[in-house]
Amino acid sequence: MGSRRLPLILPLALLPALLGCSGDNAAPALPPLTSAALSAVVDKPGVNRDALARSVDRLFAAPDTSETRAVVVMRDGHIVAERYAPGYHENTRFISWSMAKSVTGVMIGMLVSDGRLRLDETAPVPAWQRPGDPRGEITLRQLLQMRSGLRHVEAEGAPYLTDTARMLFMDGRDDTAAYAEAQPLEAEPGAKWEYSTATSIILSDLAARSLTTSTDPAERRRVVHDYLQTRMFEPIGMKSMIAEFDAAGTLLGGSLMHGTARDWARFGEFLRNRGAVKGAQLVPTTWIDFMTRPSPRNQGYGAQIWLNRPQAGDGHLEWPGAPASTFSMNGHLGQFVAVAPTKGVVVVRLGKTAEGAHAPVRSAMAQIIQLFPQTAAPQKDPAK
Repeated sequence: MGSRRLPLILPLALLPALLGCSGDNAAPALPPLTSAALSAVVDKPGVNRDALARSVDRLFAAPDTSETRAVVVMRDGHIVAERYAPGYHENTRFISWSMAKSVTGVMIGMLVSDGRLRLDETAPVPAWQRPGDPRGEITLRQLLQMRSGLRHVEAEGAPYLTDTARMLFMDGRDDTAAYAEAQPLEAEPGAKWEYSTATSIILSDLAARSLTTSTDPAERRRVVHDYLQTRMFEPIGMKSMIAEFDAAGTLLGGSLMHGTARDWARFGEFLRNRGAVKGAQLVPTTWIDFMTRPSPRNQGYGAQIWLNRPQAGDGHLEWPGAPASTFSMNGHLGQFVAVAPTKGVVVVRLGKTAEGAHAPVRSAMAQIIQLFPQTAAPQKDPAK
């Protein structure tokens, strides 16, 4: 009888030792959250508050995601997390860099909707209309999708040798559109994808030309400024926005707009709602669908906006672990507005991170997106 009970007694006798061993192997306790980290998140964000606070804190505290200056997380149109580095606050205007391209893309959509421009007709650039000029075949669609075929060096080699720097800050700065439109073709229009700030400058020039026949810089600047304010910024509630223009009156729509982190979040929310604000459709839903549909030459890019699909060249995802429907506005030195439609989430990160070192920032932002449950069914894949 005693021998039968022994197998039952032994496990009980060993239980304290086993518990002691499991304690030694347990994951170390997380450090307590700082007051700055916890106070950045509302009381009921819709997900675990501590987890969201830690994910936001990583963007400020981790060496590979610094220097973060502002983070805003919006869920279903409401700010659920907001934090700033010392010296920055909710009224600080942050430079867009290339996030401006998406604003320009929406503006072009409004002008197409107005009947002032046509998506699949050749772009009405006067310098390309001479008989025999092959650039006269470039369409507005191809410009929007970064496949014009124009030669343009965006960021290779020494900065002062790139077309971007020359156009914005050196010999092309007084008339950026003239510089961009003077470039020759290096590929057949539509055949090659190449990211290009000069392309967005050409779009900005077309916007001005569609609104006025005047070549007076002040008039060009006025009509585009007023159009942006009345048709886009004011209805969305982006009251802080300042857009820059060159000496010829061309909007620097590829890189130089300024706004608060909250206003960049508002624009992301506007895109998440497919061009609508409080029930008012500012641009057709089909235009936002077009912007977020993969380009024929790069599945990871739409029309002036980045997609969470394998990028041409290296196949990386912009937002690893986030839904495939996620898209974003990306800017130089790590400016990002990531939009996850199926989760109802917009995440803004603004700061200064060296080029080539943005992957940890995007990964940290993707982790924030992953915290939220799916709230909407994914739309049918437009690529299929």
